[in-house]
Amino acid sequence: MNGPTQAQADRRVFVDKQSPRAYQALTRTAEEVRAVAADAGLDRRLVELVNLRVSQINGCAYCLHVHTRAALRAGESTQRLGVLPAWRDTELFIARERAALALAEATTNPADIAGQQDAYAAARQALTDDEISAVVWVAITINAFNRVSIMSKHPVRPIPAQ
Repeated sequence: MNGPTQAQADRRVFVDKQSPRAYQALTRTAEEVRAVAADAGLDRRLVELVNLRVSQINGCAYCLHVHTRAALRAGESTQRLGVLPAWRDTELFIARERAALALAEATTNPADIAGQQDAYAAARQALTDDEISAVVWVAITINAFNRVSIMSKHPVRPIPAQ
C-alpha cells in the first residue's frame, strides 16, 4: 500500500471549513469580544493595533492582511502601522496604547513571566479593569484566529489595483 503523495501530504486542511461549527463559535466569540472592547471604551484603531501586533508575533500572514486593511479603515496611519513591530522605540503611541500593546504581547507569550508582570503593571497605570479585560480578550481571540489561519495555511492573494 502506497502512502500519500508529497502534494497530498503538503496540502493543509482548512480547519475552519472542515469544522464549521467550531469556527462559527470562534467567530461568535470574536463578535462578543468586539462588543466588550467597545463597551470598555477601546476604539477600533486600538483593537486593530492589538490584532496586528499579536499577528506579527505569531507570523500570521492572513490575519496581518485582514487586520491591516481593518486598521486603515478605522483611521490608523500608515506611519504607525509601519513602525508597529518597534512600537517601544517610537514616540508615536500614547501610554494607553503602549500598555495595551505590552499586555497583548504578554498574553501572546505567557511563558515570559517577567514580561507579563511588567506589562500588567503598566496596564494597571494606564487602563481601567474593563480595558485590561478587553485587551486580554482581544489578544486571546486573535491568537486563536492566528492558529486557525497558520495551521490551515490560508492564502493571501494580491488585491487588484483599484
